[in-house]
Amino acid sequence: MFDFVNPEVQFNSPLPAPQEGEYSEQAWGIEKFGEPIKPLTIPRPNVGDDDVKLDVIYCGICHSDVTSGTNELPGMFSRYPCVAGHELAGKVLEVGKNVKDVKVGDKAGIGCYVDSCFECPMCKDKQENYCFKHATTTYNGIKMNGHINGNLDIHTFGGYSNTYVCHQRFVFKLPDDMPLEKAGPLFCAGITMFEPLYNHGALEGKKMNIGVAGIGGLGTMGIKLANKMGHTVTAISSSERKREMALGKGAHNYVAMSNKESVSGNMASLNLIIDTVPVHHDIKPYMSLLAPGGTLVLIGVVPKNYDFGLMELIPMRKITCSVVGGTKVTKEMVKFCYEHQVYPDIDIITADKLNDVWEELQKVGNANSTRYVLDIKASLK
Repeated sequence: MFDFVNPEVQFNSPLPAPQEGEYSEQAWGIEKFGEPIKPLTIPRPNVGDDDVKLDVIYCGICHSDVTSGTNELPGMFSRYPCVAGHELAGKVLEVGKNVKDVKVGDKAGIGCYVDSCFECPMCKDKQENYCFKHATTTYNGIKMNGHINGNLDIHTFGGYSNTYVCHQRFVFKLPDDMPLEKAGPLFCAGITMFEPLYNHGALEGKKMNIGVAGIGGLGTMGIKLANKMGHTVTAISSSERKREMALGKGAHNYVAMSNKESVSGNMASLNLIIDTVPVHHDIKPYMSLLAPGGTLVLIGVVPKNYDFGLMELIPMRKITCSVVGGTKVTKEMVKFCYEHQVYPDIDIITADKLNDVWEELQKVGNANSTRYVLDIKASLK
């Protein structure tokens, strides 16, 4: 069993019954703080004029599902009942009269956000992940932006569920022959790694030396993407243990941070490092690997602030962060991954294994770099 944290701060509410304009749906989640994942019946909004109803066939399982579900971020993303899942892939069941980009029967996916204000500069540029009024997350999100129907007093429930209904803006059409079991994780692992590559010049035609730190589910996707973009890729890990695996995924070089010679031999060599490490760590040694003008992009969500000084920024080094991606870049990511056949390595499970998988992700992480994927239909049998 996975462990819960921050017991002194809990956001529990009763599991609501469907109201008018909603229907009941099968899901799997945590009903109350401290309880295991179990089958739940949740309310979903009926399809509105701008909505799409997705028949969820697969849903990827992300490390942040565990972070949210175990109360590491109380009040921000940790609320109960908690139905996690923001890597949805399936087929369109129903569409509202204003829906244009997908039709019934199309393959489609939903990612980490299902609403935003649509009005701020970031939303107008289709970068809804940076919405000034805060985008609504696919699960445990507050319905504050006005484009979600049904009971507005409850938070959103995620993709560990038979169906999902949301605004068409956040539903992405998939190619007919894209494998659905591998498509779901693209909407988290894929876009999380594609966004910083896209924003920091990796698709502009100039060859770069790119480092990927943390060789788990995110890291291996980053290696594959950067390799297919034509760059020299350096995998960065704490020890030598993942060298063979990283090189097999497409890395050209490998740095073991515990090996002083390995670090010193690669100092000032990288134009860009994408740091996916999901726990707090000392980033100063990673910055020493940056070439002048290089950028360290922090991806891993950790509750504790990082410690670094101005000296680490010399000469002209930069630190920034990134969080998944907006609808514009997500569409570019789907197109790129399909054309270059870049997909995550996956293990498919059924819902009765969710508690075990969460325990593994919490205690050892993605040790073999695969993304677990929940088979919804097999779980319903």
